[in-house]
Amino acid sequence: MVEEQEELIESENCCSNHSEKVSHHSEKVKKSLVTRLNRIEGQIRGIKGMIEKNTYCDDVITQISAVQSALNSFSKELLDHHLRSCVTERIQDGDLEVVNELLVTIQRLMKK
Repeated sequence: MVEEQEELIESENCCSNHSEKVSHHSEKVKKSLVTRLNRIEGQIRGIKGMIEKNTYCDDVITQISAVQSALNSFSKELLDHHLRSCVTERIQDGDLEVVNELLVTIQRLMKK
């Protein structure tokens, strides 16, 4: 059932205008999200360097845990903005299918 909902959602539209999947975050929000991703990207490069330098596995795993935590924080921030913008607007427009989409999204996040 979840797979069917995911396929349905992928074929449907998201945030605004319902004819094209787009987000409409402010420049401030985009900058914040990109900054977080840049930081995570740097952490990933750091882990790669640790592997190349034969760093002790436990130390690498500690850094992997930090990256996972950073990605979780990023996901929470993005989900917060999604709820406050895309989801709210679609519900106000009478599009209640967004609730099913949101449930699938939350299920996907909870698998991790």
